[in-house]
Amino acid sequence: MSFELFVSLRHLKAKRTQKFISLNTWISIGGVALGVMALIVVIAVMSGFGKDLRDKILGTNSHIVVTNITRSGMDDYESVLKKVMQAEGVKAAAPFILNQVMLTFGGSSSGAVVRGIDPDREAMVSDLEKNLIQGDLAMLKRGKNASKAPRRDKIILGKELAHKLGVQMGDAVSMVSPASRLTPMGLVPKIKLFKVVGFFESGMFEYDSSLAFISVESAQKFFSMKETVSGVEIRVDDIDRADKIAESLQESLGFPYYARDWMRMNKNLFSALRLEKIVMFIILILIILVAAFNIVSTLFMVVMEKTKEIAILKSMGASRTSIMKIFSLQGLIIGLTGTLIGCVGGFTIVPNLNEIVGFIESIFGITAFPSDVYYLDKLPSEIQYLDSFLIIIFSILICFLASLYPAWRASRMNPVDGLRYE
Repeated sequence: MSFELFVSLRHLKAKRTQKFISLNTWISIGGVALGVMALIVVIAVMSGFGKDLRDKILGTNSHIVVTNITRSGMDDYESVLKKVMQAEGVKAAAPFILNQVMLTFGGSSSGAVVRGIDPDREAMVSDLEKNLIQGDLAMLKRGKNASKAPRRDKIILGKELAHKLGVQMGDAVSMVSPASRLTPMGLVPKIKLFKVVGFFESGMFEYDSSLAFISVESAQKFFSMKETVSGVEIRVDDIDRADKIAESLQESLGFPYYARDWMRMNKNLFSALRLEKIVMFIILILIILVAAFNIVSTLFMVVMEKTKEIAILKSMGASRTSIMKIFSLQGLIIGLTGTLIGCVGGFTIVPNLNEIVGFIESIFGITAFPSDVYYLDKLPSEIQYLDSFLIIIFSILICFLASLYPAWRASRMNPVDGLRYE
């Protein structure tokens, strides 16, 4: 152990008559620990929210969507599907049709987005089958009906949309197309009855309240699209590489096809989450800055209290660099200790966050996150080790920099002034 480190550790221990300095040291360590712990917990929660939101969006939507930008439909989608499946990183692909309609039942009506899907391939490109709370995707198939009874197409509704319309399993809802038909009586909107065969719940109110699914064949017939579809939805092996895979698909398919990944389609939402995460990081780093000011004040008081010791060290041959090392090491020790305690606290709280929130709710009799408002059964959290590493580096660096000025002032002290009144 170098004598600078030995003296630094001795200085952090106050004499019996200088307990206030020792208390200030612990306050500084506590401030650093609190800042680091708060940063780790908040960043983990925000990362958890982002991942939970991403999973809910990708649970209903595919990773990449390919459309034709020159036409409203894609008539050669089977050849596009073959090319897409040959691309590296593509796991599955399926055709889809997307359009807006009006759904009515009894005296209730609601605008909705209807998506025509292939029941056999949809489970491979989205998590719709996992999100079903009633029914099955296979029920959307237009089976052969040997009887003379009219064949009715099937539909799966979002849970909130079904509540809004007041429908139950087996009810028939009327679907009204925005495109009218020209008849001898004039323009007449196209209306068709669909039998409700299932409900889904994605956890996103926007989807659950405005989305419905029918088969591709039913959508082609209802919207008079013949053998065309709106586009092709794709699932990839690695969602973080979806943008790169979309670029390669764009190059291989060429004009007039347009490949968009999930990050580009939800750019505004995830950009807002990323910006909020950065802002929270900046705000919470101020807690560590406050602790850094405590370190500055603590070291200044140590310098004032150790004036005689500094003068003796200098008179014994200690250089200015050695004196500066002694006091800068004190700030570094405070920063390392506080950061270590904060990391232990943060990594302990994050895995047990839901238990802590439940304990607080039971004490105060409140519900922090009502499920009907937030659609969360628990508080999502995910430790980001890269972010935690950056927090540790920032914390130690701030504490070290805070100790430099008091250390420099101590190194400039004249030994004669320190021993003059002794």
